[in-house]
Amino acid sequence: MSRDRAVDALRAYAIGGVVLGHWLVTGLVLTGDGALRQASPLTALPDLAPVTWVLQTLGLFFFTAGFGSTRSLARYPGDAGGWLAGRLRRLLLPTVALLGVGAAVLLAATVVGTSDDTLAVALRLAVSPLWFLLPLVILVAVTGPLRAAVRRWGVTRCVTPAVAVVAAVDLATRLLPADTYLPPVTVLAAWSVPYLLGVAHADGRLDGRRAGGTLAAGGAVALAALLALGYPVSAVGVPGDGVSNLNPPSLLVVALAVAQVGLGLLARPALERLLTRPLPGRAVTEVNRSAVRIYLWHQPVLVAVTALTARGGLALPGLHTVPDDAGWVLARCCWLPLLAAALVTVVRVGQPRSLPRRGVRAGGERGHQPGGGGVAGRSAECVLSAPQVYDHRRSGRPDLQEVIAVRDSDPPSRGRADGQTR
Repeated sequence: MSRDRAVDALRAYAIGGVVLGHWLVTGLVLTGDGALRQASPLTALPDLAPVTWVLQTLGLFFFTAGFGSTRSLARYPGDAGGWLAGRLRRLLLPTVALLGVGAAVLLAATVVGTSDDTLAVALRLAVSPLWFLLPLVILVAVTGPLRAAVRRWGVTRCVTPAVAVVAAVDLATRLLPADTYLPPVTVLAAWSVPYLLGVAHADGRLDGRRAGGTLAAGGAVALAALLALGYPVSAVGVPGDGVSNLNPPSLLVVALAVAQVGLGLLARPALERLLTRPLPGRAVTEVNRSAVRIYLWHQPVLVAVTALTARGGLALPGLHTVPDDAGWVLARCCWLPLLAAALVTVVRVGQPRSLPRRGVRAGGERGHQPGGGGVAGRSAECVLSAPQVYDHRRSGRPDLQEVIAVRDSDPPSRGRADGQTR
């Protein structure tokens, strides 16, 4: 089994962009009565809005989800129902764990007398990332029909209706009164565009630099045109602005997603070369192994760290102060290592442990590719490859030379192997 390492890298970047973006635009201000209220540095620093184009990576998230689901479905030996049950289990079990732990923490915080304002902010930030579940579950459920549609009509004809729906809602939002209710159809329509691009890429329809260049250029032209038409510059919502590009998703978000996918395809050779190095390859593998848990827990970690450090009543710069100048951004960047360490700890504690299987070699990883781009558990990007023999003279680090072969029918040999350094 092998992985598409370039797609792994794009998924890791997408998860990292979402986490870093939320941590940089979410200010929690300590008030005089010891409560926390939410604020955004984008309100006082509008010049930072273009940075959100780099950190708002949900388009790449759905692109890699479409790619992974298509590859996974294509190689699944059973019926589509069993495949879908397994995919949903991987999404919903971490979500249930988050809700259970979050409910217990909120109950404990209420008992110790935490203010209602702080509890409201914590609940809102902890639950807000869960919006992605509904569109993602729907798109995963219809991966088979979407793949058939892309094969029959091509990806351009498949994404055109979705883009038209988003454009119609954008027009209605600007023409109708502000209090007019519009169904949230763009949440599914907008993110189906990068998902369909992922389906097409998994089916071999977006290979080569020409496809990547076309998507990148088309997305860039669309972004320029939409900005000229008066769309907000920020790719995320800004408190106080009447119109948001993200809630609901607008055409600018769709254009940004297309441009990001195009740039990702153009960067594919560079990403593959980068992941032949041990450190980047290992980092990408770890992020992919825990992608859902990282996404779900990054905001609760921010709230927990901020609330715990506020117990002393001292407003720490970049953590409890008002995000109204560049100094706050610099101070928040200094807190990022602590937030990252806390997130890694939480993710590792909740990570299920798997027993070594046959085929485990030096380093303890199953199917690990030379250079660090290995398989992380059961991957949606795994594709069948020709059997290979590990040769330490041609691949891997010099210290990874020992291979332990164990027969399931010989428990004593397994016991001896388990006691050796791997």
